[in-house]
Order: sequence, then C-alpha cells, then structure tokens
Amino acid sequence: MCKIPFIFLILFFSIVSGNNLLAQLSPTKVKQLDSLLEAAHQIGVFNGNALVSEHGKIVYHAETGYANGSKTVKLSPDHCFDIGSISKEFNSVGIMLLQEKGKLKLSDKLSKYFPELPAWAEKIQLKHLLQYTSGLPNSKALSDTAILKEISLLKNLQFEPGTAFDYNISNVYLQRAIIQKITGISYSRFVETFLLKPCKMDQSYVDKPGINTITAIPFDNNFRETIYQQNMTGWVRLPAEDLFRWAQCLNSYKIISENSFKELSEGFPNSETSLGGTKYENGKLIWHQHHGSNYNYEALMYSNLQKDITIILMTNNQNFKVHALKDAILAILEGQPYKVPKKSIYLDIREKVLNNFEQGIAFLNQIKASEQNKYDFSGEKYDLVSTGKYLMRREHFDDAIKMFHLATLANPNKEDFSYAYELIAESYYKKGSKELAIIYYKKAVEVYSENKNAAGMLLEIAKGK
Repeated sequence: MCKIPFIFLILFFSIVSGNNLLAQLSPTKVKQLDSLLEAAHQIGVFNGNALVSEHGKIVYHAETGYANGSKTVKLSPDHCFDIGSISKEFNSVGIMLLQEKGKLKLSDKLSKYFPELPAWAEKIQLKHLLQYTSGLPNSKALSDTAILKEISLLKNLQFEPGTAFDYNISNVYLQRAIIQKITGISYSRFVETFLLKPCKMDQSYVDKPGINTITAIPFDNNFRETIYQQNMTGWVRLPAEDLFRWAQCLNSYKIISENSFKELSEGFPNSETSLGGTKYENGKLIWHQHHGSNYNYEALMYSNLQKDITIILMTNNQNFKVHALKDAILAILEGQPYKVPKKSIYLDIREKVLNNFEQGIAFLNQIKASEQNKYDFSGEKYDLVSTGKYLMRREHFDDAIKMFHLATLANPNKEDFSYAYELIAESYYKKGSKELAIIYYKKAVEVYSENKNAAGMLLEIAKGK
C-alpha cells in the first residue's frame, strides 16, 4: 500500500529528489532533469512525480508540486495516482493470463459468459472486447450493475464486430466481469493476487485505499480540487515506483508470454490497443508506451527496450504535456538539446468554447497573435481535435463540427485530415443527420483509403442501422 511518508512532508518547496538513486547519471544530467521539472512546474504544465530507469535500475526519482489543491501537502514518492486508461492493461493482461491457463479462448463468444444478453452477443468474440471493436456503445452509467443493465437493454450494436473501433468503457467492464465469472473471485482480488503481488507492487491498491495509504488529490489549473466520480470498479492506483515495476514485469514477459503480449499489441488499424501503443521491428518489441488520464489525473508509462530506458510520469494536475516531458527527458539522457513544454491550448479553450463558442474562438485568436511564447502551437491541429471531441462528448455537436473544420485548416497530414472528417461524420451521425454523416465518412475514406473505421461505419449505415 502507499504508506504515509515521514520526512517528505517537510522537504523542499518544489522538487524532492531521490539522490541516493542517482549514481548512474552524471551530475550534469541530474541537474538538467531537475531544471526541466522545475521549469515545467513554474510554467504550470507539470505537478507530479517522475521516474527514470536505465538497464532496469532507477537512476532518477523526483517529485515537484503539491498533493492537493490547497497547496498544503507536497508530493512524496509514496503518493498514489489514478492512471486512467493504463489501468485497462490489468484487465486485458488478466484475460490473456486466463487464456494461457486454458480457462478461455479469445475466440469465445460473449454469449458464453452472458447468455442472458440479446442475440447480438453471439457475434462478439472476446478478441473484439480487447480490441474495442465489439460494436458496443459507450456507457455513462455510474455503477457495475447499471452498466450491465444498460448493455442488457441494448437492441442493436453500433456496427458489426470487427469492422470499426470505439474505445469505450463497456468493453472494459465486460472484460473485468468475465474474469470474475471464470475465477469466482472479485476482480480486485484477482488483480492483487495474480498481477500486483507477482510484480512486487506492494504499494498499489484497487478501488479502495487501505488505512495507511495516501493518494494525491486531483485539481485543475485554478487549484480547484476535482470531484472524482468512479463509474465502475476495478481501477488501480499506485505510486511511480510501482508503475515502473509493472512496466518491467510486463515487458520482460513475467506475467504473460511474449506471444500473448504481442497478441495484445495487435488491434484495429491506426487505433489504440489494450497496451496503448507498441512498435516492433523484425519481430522484436522496440518500445511500449501507454498514456492515461481521468478527472485531472494523468500518467505516461514509456519503455524503450532497445535503449533499456523506462520513463514514468504521473500528475494530479492534468495538462497533457507528459509526452513532451518524456521527449525532453530522453533528449537529456542522450545528451541532446531539449525544450521545456509550453501550456496546452486545449485546456485553456475547451471550457470557453463550451460556454460560448464565438468568445472561445476569439480567445484562441488572441493568444495565437500575442502569446506564442506561452502556449504551444506546434500541435494546434491536435488541440483543436481534442477540443472538438470534448464538445462532442457533451453533445454540443454543431460546435464540435465547427471545431473539427478548424482542425482541417491547421496543416494536417492526410491521416489527420481523414480523422477530422471522420469526427465530423460521427457528430452528424450522433445528431441524427445520416445523409451528412455519409458525405463526411466518404470524404474521410477518399482522403485516406486506410481509414478502416470510416469505411466500417459506411457499411453499417448502408445496412440501415
């Protein structure tokens, strides 16, 4: 469990660094890493914990900032964080572990485990749940029971299983529920017994913290603490060192075999997998990376097996700059120049465009004209797409469509252009304008013929769904 720290509550204002772990790094690199995190904290893009390992040993471990919005408690190495989508690795690895033990097959139909579900359950294989290609829609229910009830009342799937991709919570819930059905124990106990314990992740917990645990409280950029609403059980919270242990355990094939890992890394074309993202060359894993965020928590786990480097970044003040920080850390380790990340456009405009689209766009144009030194415009197209998706999730479809159109003007490549058109089509589809949805799904495929998701949706609409 994440134990209450003793000395760390009275240490430095900004960065508390585990200097006894730094023997393998030169003083220059340690100083550069400290300076990077301090600068990122001062700019307002990182409040959290960072860990770096080389050759399987931790060579840098630092904390910067606060464990709460009132700034009364500083972060320590023992603070636990929610890790968002990275937590979904545990259920997918659990499924693969059960397959290795002969308890299930990825070709099994969902109806085998949930015979009470409608006839469409006969079409869905466990593989589709792992790859988010089941056709199940997302659920907004706030409990396990409510999610299952919502799924049980579903009349039709969004699309034929295996033909398109939709990254959502329904697939995750069913994976965890299947693990419980097969093992006869709770999902949390399964994770603790068969995943956390073998990896010596003794400071981690699932859902409910123990009496001596400490978890960083999330807050926004105005230091307002975020109310966490857990929609289902099964979420792992852990400190940076335990997430490092998970990366080591997983990438060394201690829990599941190399073949199972590779099978998990395969997914729908140009889409995220259960492991986040991986790269193989000549059949060998080069790197494994997974990003997660949830209620102002954010985490990044990056392992480069070729260079034998792992980087863990965890924050309770989400700013979507952990990827840029990871790149800067890699540059420092390799003796290359690095840049301190700037502020996210997305985080500062999303609520503004939600409340008043025109005023939000006026703010965007203002900072673009006068605050380029403060904001990061290098990834403007991605920030605009993220803002559009933020609006779409809140059913502001017309404004989302405008935002996606703006993204097409931000010099995208053909894949990004196609994705923007796909999102425009999805917005029209969700607001009931199927004719316009068809037009933009076709545009998406015309711009980039490998957009299988858009092609799959065209087939589904043609079937009259």
